[in-house]
Amino acid sequence: MAHPRTSQLRRFLAAAAAAAVAAPLLPSPAQAAAGLTLTGDTVLDEQALYFVSYDGLVNNSSFQQDAVLTHGGHQYATWYTADRSPVIARRAFSPEGGHGEWKSVTLPHTLSRDDSHNTISLGVSPEDGRLHVALDTHSSTVHYFRSEAGLAGAPDSAWRAEAFGEVQRDLEGVDVGTFTYPRFLQTPSGGLQLSFRTGVSGNGVSELAEYRDGAWTRLGAWSSATGTYEANGGSSERRNLYLHGIGYDPDGRLHASFTWREQSGDISCGPGNVTNHDTGYVYSDDEGRTWRTEDGSTAAVTGGDRLLSVDTPGHVVDPLPADHALLNQETQATDSAGEPHLVISYVPGRFTSCVTDFTEDRRRHGRAFHLYRDGSGEWRKTEIPEPLNAFGRSKLVLDADDDAYVIMPGGRIMAASAESGWTDWTKVHDGLGAFGEVLVDDDRLLEDGRFSVLYQEPSTGTAPSPIRVADFRAD
Repeated sequence: MAHPRTSQLRRFLAAAAAAAVAAPLLPSPAQAAAGLTLTGDTVLDEQALYFVSYDGLVNNSSFQQDAVLTHGGHQYATWYTADRSPVIARRAFSPEGGHGEWKSVTLPHTLSRDDSHNTISLGVSPEDGRLHVALDTHSSTVHYFRSEAGLAGAPDSAWRAEAFGEVQRDLEGVDVGTFTYPRFLQTPSGGLQLSFRTGVSGNGVSELAEYRDGAWTRLGAWSSATGTYEANGGSSERRNLYLHGIGYDPDGRLHASFTWREQSGDISCGPGNVTNHDTGYVYSDDEGRTWRTEDGSTAAVTGGDRLLSVDTPGHVVDPLPADHALLNQETQATDSAGEPHLVISYVPGRFTSCVTDFTEDRRRHGRAFHLYRDGSGEWRKTEIPEPLNAFGRSKLVLDADDDAYVIMPGGRIMAASAESGWTDWTKVHDGLGAFGEVLVDDDRLLEDGRFSVLYQEPSTGTAPSPIRVADFRAD
């Protein structure tokens, strides 16, 4: 298990940090960015459900973990089809990169409302080979399916809807309250965990549940909604934490990065903004029971009295006030040394220090930034030299050489090499024609240098549109 790292954080005044963002670093002739090859693009469903809500789609929202994943010899993908039914498909793949045909099953449920938060997330419990499905929830009671044991390794003849049973409104009898943003993650010791928020936007907490020996246990909260945040002459007493990502590195450390959203608009510079501020980071070396800041101090004990709050010292690694349209729930990865990498996006201070229209200002002036911790413990940030030209979020993956690929809205892909210190950002794919955000399966990336992108084509109104999986090989 990795040992806690001690580092000296360089903290600047938040407003000055936002206004003084460096210009994008471009590759020099001596540097060579990572490469990428598109190897396939397959239609999963010509008639996938389509409606725009919160400027996103219910089949492709950045916080889905996961809607496309690989386990064993199969890749899985999930979406809602035109009649609002949840579908799960899988295909076999070979070590050489070949794939079998997608085979789909439709689960006995109907999406309850037109809300892009009500996504589908998949998980696999390694101990019994069950698939777990959490779906159709936004500050409400969860809908949940659990498959028969062994389905993840079963032949195609066993791949049928009946193997998932009926929909449940809890986790096999375990109540998880008012529930949003399910994220499944496999633990180093062979368990399956579920990260989720209880409460509501601006007044909620982050929690964990764990599946072992065929049963769920609610471990409890590790963040708090309480504390005082002051800015622009106002103050806020309630908030919630929004995860950019939560996941384990190969050494078993659990990393969590996030931003805060305040309940009170009094801390904003004016109307038309959303009160997201600061990028935070904590880690756990005991599978999410104890959370620490970078100097090893205890930030939270899951299910205990000590919870991570906006007042916890040392957790902010990139300060930014709530005036720059910082977007929540973007993306996180870890490199081969166990160092965290994030992509965050906002409107830099060179355009304005007071966003007045969160959505439109992001489309006009939003920029993405690669934020990572280097081997000396310093956090470094580089602007990716490609305007967002969109409201939504990007996804980040790292290959076996630690080269980085950022899949931006629309499916544009930027790449940077570890050799350059991730400064030689270059566009390696012009786009997939996706509507906004995409989702990525990087489970095979370290093994055979391949990843897949789940995306949906744009449509108009509520007319269904194709949902697809594009396959790439990192070069």
